[in-house]
Amino acid sequence: MLVVLKYGGNAMVAEGPDPVLDDVAALVAGGDSVVLVHGGGPQIDAALAERGIAEPRVAGLRVTGAAARDVVEAVLCGTVNKALVRALGRRGVRAVGISGQDGGLVTSVRIGDVEGTDLGFVGDAPFVVPAVLEALLAAGFVPVVAPLAIDPVSGAALNVNADTVAGAIAGALQADAYVVITNVDGVRRQIDDPASVLERITLAEARGYLADGTFSGGMIPKARAAIAAVEAGAKRALIGSGVRAALSGRATAVVP
Repeated sequence: MLVVLKYGGNAMVAEGPDPVLDDVAALVAGGDSVVLVHGGGPQIDAALAERGIAEPRVAGLRVTGAAARDVVEAVLCGTVNKALVRALGRRGVRAVGISGQDGGLVTSVRIGDVEGTDLGFVGDAPFVVPAVLEALLAAGFVPVVAPLAIDPVSGAALNVNADTVAGAIAGALQADAYVVITNVDGVRRQIDDPASVLERITLAEARGYLADGTFSGGMIPKARAAIAAVEAGAKRALIGSGVRAALSGRATAVVP
């Protein structure tokens, strides 16, 4: 089984045991293949604050000027990516840290102006050429991917939403499962009601929930990525609080 996993910065455990990485190690030990795509929003926020760089968010996206882009790249590709590689190594997993810039993995286009504000070095509509991932997987490695892309026009690095990159990778690899790890047990019909978790939704239903506002806040990019992954060829997308829990059915499943 090939699993593409999106691990968000909000879900990462700063200290102590990390059940998500424990689940990854268990999957690998059982013979499954895993690609881990990570975020790092809180870590980036802290690094920007330390440097006195204030960038607003527009429509949920961080405005990323040149100075902020350099910090984003350093935090995602250096601090967060390598911390995850080391943590997986301690669990006996042979992990390799890369970004979407490596091996032509992810190219993207600049979003440009949103609501009257130029977002700077922010990309969308990622195009994935998965050859580097396929080579690493065939050699028995777990690729750990930071969500930066290359602008094919300018050659500049672009900051791309990690959910968007992970969904595109899952689709390109035709993964058996695309798993989004969050701090909740699934997609809720009512964001403040844990009992309103949706167990299974079709692509058509997911699109409808996006249109009618059922998905809100940070769940919007996760839902969009899940839809994109399944549309592009992933067998299913799972949104939940744990990897093995999601694979065993304790999550929201998005299916064709």
